[in-house]
Amino acid sequence: MAGTLYLVATPIGNLGDVTSRALETLRAVRFIACEDTRHSRVLLDHFGIGGKDLVSLPAFAEGQRAGRILDRIGEGEDCALVTDAGSPAISDPGEKLVAEALERGLTVVPVPGPTALVAALSASGLPTGRFHFLGFLPRKGAERRAMLEEVAQLSATLVLYESPRRLSETLPDLLDAWGDRRACVARELTKLHEEFARGTLSELAARYAAEEPRGEVVVLVEGRTGETRWSEEELRRALEEGLSRGEKLKALSTELARRAGWAGQDVYRLGLSLKR
Repeated sequence: MAGTLYLVATPIGNLGDVTSRALETLRAVRFIACEDTRHSRVLLDHFGIGGKDLVSLPAFAEGQRAGRILDRIGEGEDCALVTDAGSPAISDPGEKLVAEALERGLTVVPVPGPTALVAALSASGLPTGRFHFLGFLPRKGAERRAMLEEVAQLSATLVLYESPRRLSETLPDLLDAWGDRRACVARELTKLHEEFARGTLSELAARYAAEEPRGEVVVLVEGRTGETRWSEEELRRALEEGLSRGEKLKALSTELARRAGWAGQDVYRLGLSLKR
């Protein structure tokens, strides 16, 4: 009889958030697949879970190493997948492993628990009824712009993960693409220095241009509100009026994108065409 693949959520900071079911599962399985075995060993040692066979499954090697893990499960061994923090397969290793496990007809069981995006959303002060999770944005270039433009018209709250080192670049990109919406930067969730910075994208961009935060970061941005989207002709007239007053195109595009319900890049490109 084949074994089972358990997806075990682990604390995102505060070890008190681990569930009793997660600990029971980690004690019961034959082996544990870890994003980083050194990191997971600290967690296991803290809860007195010893003698486990730990197998490394980092994101960059998931495709190459999944096969052997699934072979062992197919031979009858139960396996728990854990990542460094939060729920496996959510912007972390696990997606490929789960997909291949299901293709093989293996049983996959989630053991739910902490996840940063839900924790951040619940306390952000932004609408929670519908949200769209973007994971980590592409670093830069056309792929990044395309993703931002793709979701610009969604009314759902937009949620993404970001490195603290790149936050000062990302917030201006969001402002340019989506206009000056309400937003929240959540960091160090469940830890001693947990912080929620709330304001508009322009306010948060100015704040983090001057400081680099520590810890993992979740960025949440209000979806497009219900104002009527301007027609291209209305937008063109507003651009022409602003440019005739000598306003800088970049600042003008950001302001008009917010008011008109257009993506900032589209407003900027239209402005460039008018200037030419």
